[in-house]
Amino acid sequence: MARPKDNRNPVRKIKTSNIIYPVIIGLGVVGYLFYKEFDPAVFASVVFSWKTLLWCLIAFLCIFGRDAGYMIRIRVLSGNELSWKQAFRVIMLWEFTSAITPSAVGGTSVAIVYVHKEGISVGRSSAIVMLTSFLDELYFIAMFPLLVGVVGRDALFDLDAGGEGILRIGLLSVALIGYAIKLVWVILLSYGLFFNPRGLKWLLLKVFKLPLLRRWYRSMNHVGTDIINSSKEIKARSGGFWAKAIGATFLSWSSRYLVANALIMAFFGYGDQLLLFARQLVMWIMMLIMPTPGGSGFAEYIFTHFCGNLVPVPVGMQLAAAALIAVLWRFVTYYPYLIAGAVIFPKWIQTHFGKSVFPPKNRLRRAKKCAI
Repeated sequence: MARPKDNRNPVRKIKTSNIIYPVIIGLGVVGYLFYKEFDPAVFASVVFSWKTLLWCLIAFLCIFGRDAGYMIRIRVLSGNELSWKQAFRVIMLWEFTSAITPSAVGGTSVAIVYVHKEGISVGRSSAIVMLTSFLDELYFIAMFPLLVGVVGRDALFDLDAGGEGILRIGLLSVALIGYAIKLVWVILLSYGLFFNPRGLKWLLLKVFKLPLLRRWYRSMNHVGTDIINSSKEIKARSGGFWAKAIGATFLSWSSRYLVANALIMAFFGYGDQLLLFARQLVMWIMMLIMPTPGGSGFAEYIFTHFCGNLVPVPVGMQLAAAALIAVLWRFVTYYPYLIAGAVIFPKWIQTHFGKSVFPPKNRLRRAKKCAI
């Protein structure tokens, strides 16, 4: 009976070889951007100085802040049952999974396994992952209207002089659709976590009995159970718990966005940093519906064209400069997690599952013959 259970383990779907796909897509788009926008004057304008070194250091501190925020949060959510080493391992595995799966899927589907295998019960692991998802979405729900109010809708979605109005409207539409999806999910999750978890599970199962959604019925049954378990955890939490969890969430996501700000200031000088920060948040909302692993390709392209006019260089050089920043930005915020995951994941799998997760090929052949 144990074998079929392993076969349904979501970790089986994660393969280190899958890192090749986001790398190919990302580098392909980068190559295209450099081919279309390459301008030698951009590289000639870059002057390395102590200011460059300082802002590069700040960029790496932001990367550290991103991971530190995640680690602090997962320790808070686990009641400090996870050590710093375990928290680091879970976050690296989670980021790795997010980097090789579509943005809409992310690493949440297997995060429960990662947390559980570090010594947390299945029910509490489900609660931790559910709360993490809730806090992440809450950050977007709160920050998006706040930033729109501060920088203005027109400034937020206005592209460079070469951008067509249709593209601008398209970006606005995608962002609003992504925000609406997040808002609906947060409302439903809040209702289930804080008021009526069994009622929400019942509603989800009713909705996913519809013909077009029936294929996800079993998954929604698991989600509903996770919500019930999470609700029990939440009701016993204090105000201090929520302050720490929300603070760590703010630190991690804000640090994530500030990396690009620091890189632009390192190589090209100051500009409208608040507007750049706001546009990056919009980009991440758009990435909710992107089918590529980790948003690869889309992230590089949309950063270049959506944030290009915020790079403080002459207008004719902005797209080329933005393409250069996009490459640096992704190399320090995306590819390191591919490498870290490729190193940590195989050993973690061997430690926690042995060979049962990935049966030998000859055993699979025998199983297929028996089935026939």
